[in-house]
Amino acid sequence: MPEIDPTDHEIADLGPKIKDIDDEQELEEMLAMEKGGEGRAPVVTLIEDRLEKVAGDDEDEQDPSEVDLTELTIADIANMVRDVEEVDVLEGLLEREKEGKDRKGAKEQIESRIQSIEGSDEEEETEVEYVPPEEKHPDLDHPTADKQYVEGTVGGEYRDMWVYCETQRGELIDVSREMLGKARELMDLYNADPSEATEDEPSGRYGGDENGEPEEVVAVIIGDEVEGLTEEAVAYGADRVVYHEDERLERFRHKPYTEIFVNMCRDWEADWRDYHEPRYTVFPATNNGRDLSALVQGELDSGLASDCSGLYIEEAMISNPAKTGTPGDSKEFERILHMKRPDFSGFEYSTILCIDKPHRDFHPQGASVIPGAFEVPEPDHEREGEVTEHDLELPDDWFQVEVTDYDRLDEGVDLTGNDVVVAMGRGIGENPTEGIELGLELTDQFEEADMGLSRGVITASYQFDGHVEQYITEERQIGESGQVVEPDLYIAAGISGAVQHKVGMDESDTIVAINEDPDADIRDFSDYYIQGDLFEVIPRLVEAIEAGEFAEAIAEVSND
Repeated sequence: MPEIDPTDHEIADLGPKIKDIDDEQELEEMLAMEKGGEGRAPVVTLIEDRLEKVAGDDEDEQDPSEVDLTELTIADIANMVRDVEEVDVLEGLLEREKEGKDRKGAKEQIESRIQSIEGSDEEEETEVEYVPPEEKHPDLDHPTADKQYVEGTVGGEYRDMWVYCETQRGELIDVSREMLGKARELMDLYNADPSEATEDEPSGRYGGDENGEPEEVVAVIIGDEVEGLTEEAVAYGADRVVYHEDERLERFRHKPYTEIFVNMCRDWEADWRDYHEPRYTVFPATNNGRDLSALVQGELDSGLASDCSGLYIEEAMISNPAKTGTPGDSKEFERILHMKRPDFSGFEYSTILCIDKPHRDFHPQGASVIPGAFEVPEPDHEREGEVTEHDLELPDDWFQVEVTDYDRLDEGVDLTGNDVVVAMGRGIGENPTEGIELGLELTDQFEEADMGLSRGVITASYQFDGHVEQYITEERQIGESGQVVEPDLYIAAGISGAVQHKVGMDESDTIVAINEDPDADIRDFSDYYIQGDLFEVIPRLVEAIEAGEFAEAIAEVSND
């Protein structure tokens, strides 16, 4: 029995665990377990890729001076030259590549390795000379010249993970609770004894800050009459809650919300906040959260990884001389927040890091989190925490714009709690109104179900009849910039399966896709793929459900 049961993990968690497994038999057993369980296509692909690499590693290593480059991919060449230290061998590889396939990417990999070796020999132990931007480029206008914090935070003290808790109608929204739970999990591990590291969790334990003191989860709540939410924030994981309430803050406003947050975490004189800035900041990737996260991180002169679906803290080995200060040198950075977001392949996640430079600190390390990326934890109402009111006087000129009228929905659309989600995509383009009507009809066949949309439907210039138009709203969007759903059954009609949509639904238990294109991306991660016109397929599915033959119909028409 393998140590890791893939059926107990999400794909985002499996990547870091599987890359350290070198036992071919163990990987075979994991693959069999996944195929015998949910059989999730991305997980199967992940294990098979690792299995292929391990099997390849078991073969006799090829001699770089003799290997046939025409049989290798560019990725194979990149992996091979990484371990070659002799410049003459690399130059031989370069000549053979030019005489063979002459691939630009392959030549760049070899040339880069040559430069790395020659550079380290010539400039060993030589630090990169630092020249301030205004001296290096005196002919340019420097918009950051008046920011005292850009060059003034080297070696600053940083602590804690700050979580912006968004509210609606006097309540914390679910993603705020999700982030508090995740922050609690991360900081509990962060504060744990390093000697207690295990094979499953080898890093991320630091025993607290650099002095061995535990770091905290700090919840930030801004709005009107929000003091009553502070106890709830503690129950969901906060050690400390800082709140600012003002009747003028009932609705989100860019200027005051940004200034309040920045003042709280940098300029505010509070007995407990005896550090320069937070170490980490986390925001919801909602409409307002995206705006606030960018504005705050910009004011704090740091970076932002947006729309993340995974977070963890561990070391990072970096060789970029812009970060290490010395060409050819590698340096291990500790306490780095790894911020994972889907890339454009549809099967991999890019990990964003915010790392200091020799003459420049980048803190807080900031991320915005896709709603639904983490589970809402069970609140612990017995938890104790400190609550502090922020006492900044708000100038009137922060409220120069007066909102005289606005609409507020009676209730939002929450797709996350449904057993079934029917999602409609741009395949409705032939007849948009009829397409949405078919989606609603199919949705009505199930008890706990609702209809979602791809971003393509919302941004397209379709014309809908009045009775259907009410369903074409951004709050029904599923994907990286919308909701993340994990229903028992997900039916995607006319959706191609771009990675931005995939991240919002690929953890569904069963995925049924309907698409005319036999090569649509969504086919790769669907359990059942029906190649056909949704205007013809959906009515047949409705008939099958009414006859109690839905499963049989899916199995019959699916090409998988």
